[in-house]
Amino acid sequence: MGGITGSLFKEFALTLAGSVFVSGIIALTLSPMMCSKLLKANETPNRFEQKVHHVLDRMTARYEKMLTAVMQHRPVIIGFAVIVFASLPMLFKFIPSELAPSEDKGVVMLMGTGPSNANLDYLQNTMNDVNKILTEQPEVAFAQVFTGVPNSNQAFGIASMVPWSQREASQSEVANRVGALVADVPGMAVTAFQMPELPGAGSGLPIQFVITTPNSFESLFTIATDIWGDVQKNAQFVYSTLDLNYDSATMKINIDKDMAGAYGVTMQDIGITLGTMMADGYVNRIDLNGRSYEVIPQVERKYRLNPESMNMYFVRSDDGQAIPLGSLVTIDVVAEPRSLPHFNQLNSATVGAVPSPGVAMGDAIAWFESIAESKLPSGYNHDYMGEARQYVTEGSALYATFGLALAIIFLVLAIQFESIKDPFVIMVSVPLAICGALIALAWGAATMNIYSQVGLITLVGLITKHGILICEVAKEEQLLHKKSKMEAVMEAAKVRLRPILMTTAAMIAGLIPLMYASGAGAAQRFSIGIVIVAGLAIGTLFTLFVLPVIYTYLAERHKPLPVFVEDKDLEKIARVDEASAACKENRV
Repeated sequence: MGGITGSLFKEFALTLAGSVFVSGIIALTLSPMMCSKLLKANETPNRFEQKVHHVLDRMTARYEKMLTAVMQHRPVIIGFAVIVFASLPMLFKFIPSELAPSEDKGVVMLMGTGPSNANLDYLQNTMNDVNKILTEQPEVAFAQVFTGVPNSNQAFGIASMVPWSQREASQSEVANRVGALVADVPGMAVTAFQMPELPGAGSGLPIQFVITTPNSFESLFTIATDIWGDVQKNAQFVYSTLDLNYDSATMKINIDKDMAGAYGVTMQDIGITLGTMMADGYVNRIDLNGRSYEVIPQVERKYRLNPESMNMYFVRSDDGQAIPLGSLVTIDVVAEPRSLPHFNQLNSATVGAVPSPGVAMGDAIAWFESIAESKLPSGYNHDYMGEARQYVTEGSALYATFGLALAIIFLVLAIQFESIKDPFVIMVSVPLAICGALIALAWGAATMNIYSQVGLITLVGLITKHGILICEVAKEEQLLHKKSKMEAVMEAAKVRLRPILMTTAAMIAGLIPLMYASGAGAAQRFSIGIVIVAGLAIGTLFTLFVLPVIYTYLAERHKPLPVFVEDKDLEKIARVDEASAACKENRV
């Protein structure tokens, strides 16, 4: 796997594979030796041991009765299994999806957008009110705002909160509270949002929907404005922006070349005059108190505030006269975009949005996809930037890994069982366990993210163990004791009930700390823990009753092994037969 998810799960895969490999060696070498030294037969068990065995024996007997009843209604169980399989796609639709669960990083970000003609003083004065709101929050330890970034009419803010132990409100609660307060700040549209959950997601708002086309910016602006209007009406988003706007007043200077030629004024003279009066050109440096400062010639600000100030500028003619610049030029003020953005060398317009609290990234992306399908004409394409791009490119990468895991497990089991049918029966337990995990996610315990997906992959390896335990004993019962498939699988299920329950209880107990984790990364660990715990608990229940029924239909019929008897054993058997006949004659 590539990308940031590949970097994350490469470590997970190496850790898990290495630990399983080492535990396998220990199970084949150290564990048998320890059993021979430590496990001793206890012919006089105490009352506690007797009570435990009594409870386990009763549980085994109860399970055997229930399994016998289930075997008498196998078509019903098959129908139940089919319903479980069919419910998997529906469960996926009910589960909100995102790239990674929201973590409390102790930081709240803000983005503000002012009028297109707003200067830095205007932005600074407005954002001072925002900064005051941030510093008044009891959970905020430090707040800072930056004006003029990422665009000249925008501002960016960051608020760092005190440690978790010193506050009661979470990061999301503080972000929602601050977002409601800064929304009332006049003069600017300000919103609060949280940092991307994974590094490398890019900067800016969480969702950035990019529209690209080789057509003109005017036509692109019309399409983008229409989509932006739908975003503003959608309750799934609390804040949205459009980076392509024809709202910047642009002054176009038209030079009367005939008049300028009559006075002997060249285009260069006019350009130098305008550059000196209005631009911030650097001409030299000056030393003041041991520091170096740039020298920037420019008229006072009050003479640069409106186009009429051009009438107060003068340009030198070739004979040295000062000619009013207003007599040589005419000025037209038109609306133009502040910038002409591009994406992949195409004209682009980006609609940025912040999802409402509780709205998953997957739901927001699905809405944008439907809008793109219905409103983008031919010649217009769409893409994503920021956190949304990472979700689109890597959010579903694990599904291919999941399918590959199933295929590899099936091939390995086919080699070990020397059969195609028996591994297929074992793989039936996988969707049963996945159904249990999806029920927990659909119930609202967690979202479908990269951590819950890796929990599903881990669940595949854990739950197939139950099927392996049952199918292996069932195969031996057919080979050695000449039992039918139904008799063999019922005996195998009864014999393997305790190991299955023991290993399941042990694995669930080991995962309980993940479900009650706190602090950094708690949401990520919870996503893995809840998937495996729910999948094992519900999947084990399904496996104990559904898998034996599936085995009677799909498993391979193993023929009993032939019995080879040596000559000395035949002599013993003959002597036993003679003794038996003599006993019958004497009626002993």
